[in-house]
Amino acid sequence: MVPVLRNLDFSLRVWGEMTLNQRLRLESIAPMSRPRRVGVAPMSRLCRADVARPRFGCRRVNLRGGRGYGISAAGMKAWACAFSAATPLALFQESRFMMRRVRKAIFPVGGLGTRFLPATKAMPKEMLPVVDTPLIQYAVEEARAAGIEEFIFVTGRGKTTIEDHFDHSYELEHTLEARGKTAELEALRAWLPPAGDVAYTRQQVPLGLGHAVWCARDLVGDEPFAVLLADDLILAKTPALKQMCDIYPEVRGNMVAVMDVPKAHTQRYGILSPGRDDGRLVQVRGLVEKPKAEEAPSTLAVIGRYILEPAVFAHLDKKSKGAGGEIQLTDSLVPMIGTSPFHGYRFEGQRFDCGDKIGFFEAQIAFALARADLGPAAQAVIKRYT
Repeated sequence: MVPVLRNLDFSLRVWGEMTLNQRLRLESIAPMSRPRRVGVAPMSRLCRADVARPRFGCRRVNLRGGRGYGISAAGMKAWACAFSAATPLALFQESRFMMRRVRKAIFPVGGLGTRFLPATKAMPKEMLPVVDTPLIQYAVEEARAAGIEEFIFVTGRGKTTIEDHFDHSYELEHTLEARGKTAELEALRAWLPPAGDVAYTRQQVPLGLGHAVWCARDLVGDEPFAVLLADDLILAKTPALKQMCDIYPEVRGNMVAVMDVPKAHTQRYGILSPGRDDGRLVQVRGLVEKPKAEEAPSTLAVIGRYILEPAVFAHLDKKSKGAGGEIQLTDSLVPMIGTSPFHGYRFEGQRFDCGDKIGFFEAQIAFALARADLGPAAQAVIKRYT
């Protein structure tokens, strides 16, 4: 027998927190046939059908952008009774997941940065600056712009500079204040996350991106979360992760940022096997980690922005090694294809591979040119060398 919910108060609270799109989706996966037989209409009909009003005690109310129907407390209670008695527990749990917005982000920063030696011998590669801002700060600012509230850093040995960077420097702040450098002081404090919003955990051995994400499992808990790779720097009018978070409530499940890459470069990335494609969202039918050009199912590559379901941790628990002998995040996403929505998102903006020296150099030029205070001077410098 399928277990059902009978907690009326909880049903009312959960329904009240859901958006209209989430309510419509719940009704699509849990058709309200049984409630209809006892005289209860689907909640989604409240926004468009007069027939619902006598059954729920609805009244016409003013809404932003127009008029609609509101529901009385008695009407809500009548629907919730049917909802809690007729909805299987698994579907109700899915509705709870649909309500949750992305609040937490993981920043894997435990890598050794060997491609940038000797610069990274004593300094984390994530602290390498593009113009005057470290790579990791760009990632944190992007996450904050997307509404992230909790920042989880997966670090390793020699990464304490990152912790110091996202903390107050009382000596520096005192000096700036004493010298009357108010603008610099305010700029320094503006991007610091509030106390208690940052957490650090150690990836004791760098075993791959999948292992780094797994190390943060207890800090994430049972809710959707984002993953940002500081190496992938994106210059965009709207930050890439915010673009993804804005569309995420419409699709849910797992979402990865994707971009087209040259066929010869597919062995550097996780590559999608695409399904339905509307130009912005691409249905994911398969994922292959770093395939050879002749074996790649497409040229759509996964880059360092993810929104993932917590179910991925169960697959990462297996610690299966993939390409390069590392625990790959892509390999743990493959078993989730078909079990929940999975999409690739073509973001708007330009991505720079700052794990590569040429990509890092190009980012310096692009970000300097994009700044009002540096653009003209940077353009003049470039002309001298071209």
